[in-house]
Amino acid sequence: MNHIELGMTVRAKFPIFQKKCPLAYLDSAASAQKPYSVVQCMSDFYSYEHANIHRGAYELSALATERYEDARNKVAQFIGAEPNSVIFTRGATESINLVSYSLENYFSEGDVIILTELEHHSNIVPWQLLAERRRLK
Repeated sequence: MNHIELGMTVRAKFPIFQKKCPLAYLDSAASAQKPYSVVQCMSDFYSYEHANIHRGAYELSALATERYEDARNKVAQFIGAEPNSVIFTRGATESINLVSYSLENYFSEGDVIILTELEHHSNIVPWQLLAERRRLK
């Protein structure tokens, strides 16, 4: 299978790309499109399994907690990390904000933060704000 055939095979798995007008979605840093399998799993979860995790003393909560921790373990295995070092956030923006705030005390006045011109807006503003707060360059 060549790269064009592979691309067509992968695109076929995403509902959004079945539109009559060809679409090239380039804003995945903010909101990623999901393949049918993910949409179906999310629908099943919200329809039949949704409950608070780590907070309930009832069967549905235990199941949701188990699924949540299973996902954490799979991500950890995939990236070669320990499960207790994997955190979930609502998205890239929240994640980058969390990292910038977590690292704030490691910077001293005059230190330099380097970003490229290609950065998504969500990866620029947190560092600009940090630079202002700590008088960084």
